[in-house]
Amino acid sequence: MKFSLKSLWRSAALAVVGVGLAFGTVAPAAAEDAKVQYIPLLTYRVGAYASSGIPIWAGIIDYFTYLNKAEGGINGVKLVWDECETEWGVEKGLECYERVKHGKDGSPVPILWPHSDPIAKALLEKATADKIPLLTLNYGPTESVDGRVFPYSFPVVLSFYSEASTAINYIAQVSGGKDKLKGLKIVTLYHDSPYGKETQTPLALLAKTYGFEDIQIPVPHPGNDQTAEWARIRQIKPDWVFLRGWGVMTPVAIKTAAKVGFPVNHIIGGIWSSSEEDVRPAGAVGKGYLAITTYPAGSNFPLDEKLKKYVIDKGLSNLKDPKSFGSVYYNSGLVDAIILTEAIRTAQGKFGNRPINGEEGQWGLEHLDITEKRLAEIGAVGLAPTLKLSPSDHEGGGIARVIQWDGEKWNTVSDWIPADTDLLRPVILEKAAAYAKEKGITPRNADGTTN
Repeated sequence: MKFSLKSLWRSAALAVVGVGLAFGTVAPAAAEDAKVQYIPLLTYRVGAYASSGIPIWAGIIDYFTYLNKAEGGINGVKLVWDECETEWGVEKGLECYERVKHGKDGSPVPILWPHSDPIAKALLEKATADKIPLLTLNYGPTESVDGRVFPYSFPVVLSFYSEASTAINYIAQVSGGKDKLKGLKIVTLYHDSPYGKETQTPLALLAKTYGFEDIQIPVPHPGNDQTAEWARIRQIKPDWVFLRGWGVMTPVAIKTAAKVGFPVNHIIGGIWSSSEEDVRPAGAVGKGYLAITTYPAGSNFPLDEKLKKYVIDKGLSNLKDPKSFGSVYYNSGLVDAIILTEAIRTAQGKFGNRPINGEEGQWGLEHLDITEKRLAEIGAVGLAPTLKLSPSDHEGGGIARVIQWDGEKWNTVSDWIPADTDLLRPVILEKAAAYAKEKGITPRNADGTTN
């Protein structure tokens, strides 16, 4: 486990403090005077999922760099950061958390990205006790959508339950309506982990409601060989395959599907099987593959011009591969960074233009309202959805789009598709209530107050 990017910390602090630094640090007393906000990055630049993580960090770091260079940070508070390598693993993730949770050089941690579903679940109670909100874009414990029970966990935009529902609703759209779902065979090929199993409950409910056959097939981590699984799928002859993969599992699934003759345009990947890194290794057979996303590919958003001007063209980008500029995962990093920094901005509106701590970051998230107008100001209309959170709703979105690979690039092939929230919400609340009972938690009121 190590920290890196010390030069970025040093340059950001120097720009504000204007004094010499030793070993990339600032004196504790200087941090508040300098108005720097520390954001730790739990990263995985090595291991089975590195190809996914690397462009995500690039998007995040490039957006931070842009804010510092073009806007002087957030209301005059410069952003500083460093990395702690987790390899996506729980043990290293917990080690990283313990190292960063107290902040750095006088600056507190306002919000933490676990950037791993297993790490997010392992940190759930620790982060609550430490009053550090966990921000998990499109992943994390689904029951923590209920902020009354989980005040410090935020599975924003698209929970796994919503992901499953939007996939089924897309199948319904292209089939001619929800009544056409009846009798269909839908296989879910899933990463055999708590992450992969997270959609089993909603899919069972959706199958019961709409009359399709729900068939679940696990793939052992990391998914390098799926011969047996796709041989079974060939025997079942399903109408659709919902692919809930991660890392190497996705291109292996696409290539193996082609070998057994399953049409790739009837495979719809989940949110973490929707990147260029997922389809390029599959080669020509990936053409036509579909996937769910909340951050479409593309580099023609107004924000991209700002990034080019202040970051890319000045040689300050964290990107190692220029082809990844505008990729799905690079854009997901941008959206992640937008949500986190807008939550800090919201908190500053109440607590002052200074570094924000965890309790204040939690308030900022629960009162976050990223409107279409604000997205236009950022230059991210079409890149990110609007997002409004509350003490009782830590998801705020529940919508996604579908993209399709044409052999060279992703094309958006649907409008925003809403999940069946009215159907799924009671199940989520029941799951959260069971957790509260087990842990002896008294849920907050809907407005965040306690009795």
